[in-house]
Amino acid sequence: MRLAPSLHRLGNDIVASYLISTPDGITLVDAGLPGMYADLTREVDAIGRPLDDIRGVILTHGDSDHVGFAERLRRDHGVPVFVHAADADRARGGDKPKNPVGPIRLGPLVSFAAFGLRKGMRPQWLTDVEVIDGDTTLHLPGTPRVISMPGHSPGSIAVFSPEVRAVFVGDALTTRHVLTGRTGPGPAPFTDDPAEAVASLAHIADLDADWVLPGHGPAFRGSPAAAVSAVRQAARA
Repeated sequence: MRLAPSLHRLGNDIVASYLISTPDGITLVDAGLPGMYADLTREVDAIGRPLDDIRGVILTHGDSDHVGFAERLRRDHGVPVFVHAADADRARGGDKPKNPVGPIRLGPLVSFAAFGLRKGMRPQWLTDVEVIDGDTTLHLPGTPRVISMPGHSPGSIAVFSPEVRAVFVGDALTTRHVLTGRTGPGPAPFTDDPAEAVASLAHIADLDADWVLPGHGPAFRGSPAAAVSAVRQAARA
């Protein structure tokens, strides 16, 4: 799905990942679920690019619904996969905390589970990663800048691309709560440290961007400051 020139989304409002497509190649932010590999091949075909134009995958964190097909790209096409050092073990299938689930509504939960069944909930963990140590700019298409966002997980990051005027936030926030169906910017479920996650939003609030792109929920067309303000308000409610 084309969001803007050089900016595309895979998946849907339940689970999403993103492509930055430039003349120099493609950067993929997150890899959704394993079965979304078919979505990837369709999207790159639609824009007239081969899979070998993908120069790197950046994971916003190491949870299974973001690792998705990254190992397949790494294994079959030699695409490097970047993940923060604090989440590298998680991306390889290491232990993660058992967090409180919180409120649930049956309809959204069933939709999340059904999408997972269609796209493969069984994770394909990474066997090798390129470790990111702290905030940095990667030499990848779109000039992606990595911003530490601990809270949802210790190694959660946001990825800011000034070339497409977008910040990719993973589960630092959500615009559609997968367990309740609540829409609009708000805190994400399954978060290790909710208070730290809200505090980390300050790291993106002043970015000059037109898009805030979460791993779950519709794309937010507006400033990071507006999205952050809405999340903070929802967290206080």
